Formats: sequence, C-alpha cells, structure tokens
Amino acid sequence: MYRTRTCGELRLSDVNQVVALAGWVQKNRKMGGMSFIDIRDRYGITQLVFNQESNLELCEQANKLGREFVIQVTGTVKERSSKNKNIETGDVEIIVSDLKLLNASEVPPFTIDDETDGGDELRMQYRYLDLRRAVVRKNLELRHKMAFETRRFLDAQNFMEVETPVLIKSTPEGARDFVVPSRMNPGEFYALPQSPQLFKQLLMVSGFDRYFQIAKCFRDEDLRADRQPEFTQIDCEMSFVEQEDVLNIFEGLAKHLFSTIKGVDIQGDFPRMTWADGMKYYGSDKPDIRFEMKFVELKDLTEGKNFVVFDSAEYVGGICAEGCASFTRKQLDELTDFVKRPQIGAKGMVYVRCEADGTYKSSVDKFYSQEDLKAWGERFGAKSGDLILILSGETEKAQKQLCELRLEMGSRLGLRDKNVFAPLWIVDFPLFEWDADSNRFFAMHHPFTSPKPEDIPLLDTAPGKVRANAYDMVINGVELGGGSIRIHDSALQKRMFELLGFTDEQAQYQFGFLMDAFKYGAPPHGGLAFGLDRFVSLFAGLDSIRDCIAFPKNNSGRDVMNDAPSRIDQAQLDELSLVLNLKEQK
Repeated sequence: MYRTRTCGELRLSDVNQVVALAGWVQKNRKMGGMSFIDIRDRYGITQLVFNQESNLELCEQANKLGREFVIQVTGTVKERSSKNKNIETGDVEIIVSDLKLLNASEVPPFTIDDETDGGDELRMQYRYLDLRRAVVRKNLELRHKMAFETRRFLDAQNFMEVETPVLIKSTPEGARDFVVPSRMNPGEFYALPQSPQLFKQLLMVSGFDRYFQIAKCFRDEDLRADRQPEFTQIDCEMSFVEQEDVLNIFEGLAKHLFSTIKGVDIQGDFPRMTWADGMKYYGSDKPDIRFEMKFVELKDLTEGKNFVVFDSAEYVGGICAEGCASFTRKQLDELTDFVKRPQIGAKGMVYVRCEADGTYKSSVDKFYSQEDLKAWGERFGAKSGDLILILSGETEKAQKQLCELRLEMGSRLGLRDKNVFAPLWIVDFPLFEWDADSNRFFAMHHPFTSPKPEDIPLLDTAPGKVRANAYDMVINGVELGGGSIRIHDSALQKRMFELLGFTDEQAQYQFGFLMDAFKYGAPPHGGLAFGLDRFVSLFAGLDSIRDCIAFPKNNSGRDVMNDAPSRIDQAQLDELSLVLNLKEQK
C-alpha cells in the first residue's frame, strides 16, 4: 500500500503512530535547518517535517521537491508546537523518516490553491489541475452527496431507477437537438435526448408507476450562467397521481436535501403563486421572494398630465425601496444607466423621493403636483424615507425591465443573502404561448402537458386562455425544477397536436409510438425534473453551474481542455455518407 492514512484524517489521538501518506506537494518551505512540506490529497493537507541535523540526505532530497510533485512518505505523528487552526490536521505533523518521489511535475500554469491566479479559460484548459483545488473539489463532493441522498429518498418512496436511451429520434419541438449520424443507416440520424420525456411516459404505460433517473440531457442552445449544452436532471414520473400528489412528494425531496445536506429544516408547506401573479408582481415566472418590493401599477394615476412618456405607455409601474430616499443623484444615475443597458432596454427611469417632512421630490416634478405624487405614494404604501422607482412601456417588456431593476436593488441593499432560502411553487402556467413570427401557438412546456380540466372547453374557443396543469419549483429566483400532469387520453393528445399546428402525418411521424401506446390503457400520470446542476450550485452558493460540473464547456459550448468540438477527417465523413457545406467564415 502506498498509504496507511489520508492527508486529512490525522489528529492528536494519532500521536506517536508510524504512518504512510501519499499525495501532492502543496508547499515547500525551508527555515534554517528545517524543511516543511504540505502534502495534499483529496481529503486534506498534512505538514511534513524534515530536520537536516537528524537526516541531512533526506532533508536535501525534500528541498528538491517542487509544487505538485507526487510523493510517498513514512514517518511518526507528533504534536505541533505551532498549531494551524485553518486546517483540520493543524494540531499534528509528521516527522518524516522515509521519502519516495513517485512522479515529478512541471510548474503548473496557475497556483493550485483556493485563491488561484488562473483565469477562467486557463483553468478550463487545465481542468484536471483545477479539480485539485479544494474549493472546486468540494462542489463535486456536494454533488455526490446530493445525488446519493436523492436516490435514498426516492428509493424509500418506492421509486425505481430505470435508464432510458441516449440515442433517440429527433423531436425538434423545443430547443435544438444535437444529432448523431448513423453509419449503418446512411442519411439518417439519431438525436441526443433533451429529456427522457417520452420514455418515462412509456414506462408509466408499462406499469412502472414510480420511475426516476439521474439523467444526462442535451440541448443545443445559447449558453448562460445556468445553462450547459449537456446537463443533468433528477427526472421523475408517477402514475395515478394528481398535481397535489406530485408537489407533496418533491417538496419532500427538497426538504430532505436541505435537511441532510445543508442542515436547514424548512417548516411548513412551500407557498404557491400563480404564473399570472408572478408576472404581475415580480415580472418573472421565477420570482426571488427573499425580499418584498412588489410591483405597483400606476397607469391610471399618471394620465392626462402631458407627460408623453407615461401617456403613450401601455404600462406604468414601479417598486418602492424602503429607506432609500437618501440615494444620491450619482446612485440614481447609475440605476438609470443600469436599466438603459442594451440587455435590459429601458429608455429611462423616473424616481420619487418620499422626504422626511412629508413632501415628495421627483424627476417629473414639472408634470405632476404634490397631490399627484402623494397619490402615487399612497398606492405604494410608501413612508417617509422611501424611494419609488418607476418604468413604463409595453406591458411585457416593462415588467421584465422592472424585474431586473428590482433584483439589482435587492443586491445593492443586501437582500439576496445566499444563506437564506425562500422556496415556492409557481402554478397555473398558460398552456400555450403565441409566436407572432410563425403565426402559431407553441407549447409553453411541451406538447404532452395536460390542460387544467376546467379549461378544456376553452381549447376550441380561446386556447390562449387555457391554463396548464404544470408547476415549477423556484428557490431564490432560480427555477430548480418543473413538470406537469401529462395528457393520457389519445383524443385530447390529438387535439393538442392540432392546436400546435401538427398535421396528422407529422404527429404520427414524430410521436406515433407514444400515441399508439396510449391506446393500450395509459394510466393518469405526471412528473417533475429537477436540474441537478442548478440544485448543487444553489447549495454551494455559486453564480454559475460550471463549477459544480467536473468537465464543463465554456460560454461558446467548447471544451477547451480537449478541443471539442473538432473537425473529423474525410474518411470518417465518407463512412457516414456526409458531405460538409461550410459557409465561408468572415
């Protein structure tokens, strides 16, 4: 054995024991006639001591070791005279009696420490080195524990883990598919699954009434902090359930993970909010409810005063920031510049200060009297010292812009503490969303989402008003997971396809195997999928899911470590019966 103990487990109770350790050199420092090396493995760091008076040759050998050299040592555990409270092994050290160099290392391209000098791209290029850093490794350890506890909870609830295919038929209703050419079937392609949706529904038809899978999924879409081209879902489906049954089970899973992993016991039921209220009061279907600052609409109080910006706007609304009337003009200008950024797109911002003497100071004073501004303040429930911030424009755009302003204010005021968790369910989504460019409805979730039973009559008269039997779990403004009760009736599924613009032939070609399966006694069923990457990053307090994935892609969808995607040679193309038609790159 190369080691009898790990570098993170020795304590005062182990003093005078002879042990063998193996790992990487974290630091090497010489102090007079003594040399000290910190040896590191996955479990921690232990200090090694070499004394040239007792063994000059061994000490000289130790002095030649560089960072990240792989070594094996044997020695005796002793109590440290100068203890290090920053590491768990800081009460002890090893007086080394034997040292073996197992492998030398080149100088790493960045410092392998919590506070590294490596930029994102450099660390991604040498990801195998970045994973040696404790801060990154801990994210992977957290991910392992969450996956383990998920399996433990679901097993106790009689869920059965079943793997579903990775090479499937392309169903391009949604994000773009990644496609895979078939050598044995020239000119034909598999797709990588965006989710196991169809297969988990087929498992319900098969009688596996409680299925789950920690499944790899693939979507060819533009990337951002909470998106990767390949990601992992905790994918679940249940038979003979209604919406309430699904919410109760997976609220239980979330509470179990919070309790076992974070030591946080969430009391009571998660609050419920309709999609319509989320948009009305927060401008978002994933509102951050760690703080209030709800939207207040003002259109009716702003008209007829010759302020063209408000008079011409479809929507006028704002937020009230408590105690912020002391914001300086510079701070207000910064907020105006923030909402005018291209990615937000507001044309400007109006503010109203609620002064200590009961008066109001506003950027539109010349259009609105004190009585007008007082009426605004009363609608907001504003008090002396509060600051009202107002945006206007087309309703949907203005609400989204106001959402960004609200979140920015929450951040500036320290109201978005990563150690505070505010979960909720968003329910009653619209079943369809209208796309003006293609002049058709799209499924807001997917074509297999059931409408609310009471809204089914509206499918023929007002499909835009039909609510989905769907739900999302949101925590701290992050959509952690979502799902729906599925359509299990062939006639209703056929009507759904018609409303989405599918011909009978198209529906049969893409989804015929599912519709055929429904003819053989499909049970009522529904499910939910959590984003494991997002869940882990929430628990780890990360701003991006990238650092909780072992080998992630960069923002361009590239793996800069192994240079993927890459060109393939002509022989492979010929074997796959493929001809490239590359557009000229400018």
